[in-house]
Amino acid sequence: MAQAIGIDIGGTGIKGGLVDLDSGQLLSDRIKHPTPDGGQPDDVVAVVKTILAELSDAEDTAPIGVCFPAVVRGGRTMSAANVSKKWIGLAAEKLFEQALGHDITFVNDADAAGYAESEYGAAKGHDGLVIMTTLGTGIGSAIIYRNLLVPNAELGHIDIGEHADFEKYASNAVREKKELSWKQWAERLQTYYATLEKLFSPDLFIVGGGVSKHAEEFLPLLELDTPIVAAALRNNAGILGAASLAAHGSGDRPSTGAEHLVRATNPVAP
Repeated sequence: MAQAIGIDIGGTGIKGGLVDLDSGQLLSDRIKHPTPDGGQPDDVVAVVKTILAELSDAEDTAPIGVCFPAVVRGGRTMSAANVSKKWIGLAAEKLFEQALGHDITFVNDADAAGYAESEYGAAKGHDGLVIMTTLGTGIGSAIIYRNLLVPNAELGHIDIGEHADFEKYASNAVREKKELSWKQWAERLQTYYATLEKLFSPDLFIVGGGVSKHAEEFLPLLELDTPIVAAALRNNAGILGAASLAAHGSGDRPSTGAEHLVRATNPVAP
């Protein structure tokens, strides 16, 4: 049985699990610990070590994938969302590898979630252009075409009309803070998705994030030419995507093109 470990680091929680790579199911309980106050690098690494120690069923040779809320280039975190600014420019992949004594694959969290949906979820078997967005504190995004992932697509930060950094106008956090009705929020999302539709002509939108469990409240209010559906994997998407990408990069599974993502986000000498 092909298996790998996925770790999903967020601003409030750090989750991990052992994944069956054929089925996309967890072979272990999903282990979750709070993200340490301040989200300092060494403190986060310590929590990840704790989670790995609790995954007693994992083989020592199992690939490890870690996803993180940042642009990731060459193993470095080039931004930081809801964690310490010390992550910006940090050689994060190297930091984890040294601390864990294990090679890892380090990727953006929305990329991991989007890739999981293409492998096991709402985009499985879809041959066209898929854009996944995660609606939460901000708006994360992933672009997938024929199972190939374009890394670090920061589509939540595009400027639309008078609104710069559109996630500050249309995220789920904004909905909650301003106590917008579903209809009021959907009007903002309509502007957002219509703009993405105009720019990219996607074949499918997938909407993730915790609010996706209420998808029936707002997705039917959107008027788009592109089909738009809720994500299938919910809170496990980051874990599953990180694990799957780690296995692809390690050569433990047949190539589906995902190794190009690993090379793009973590370039190494040939």
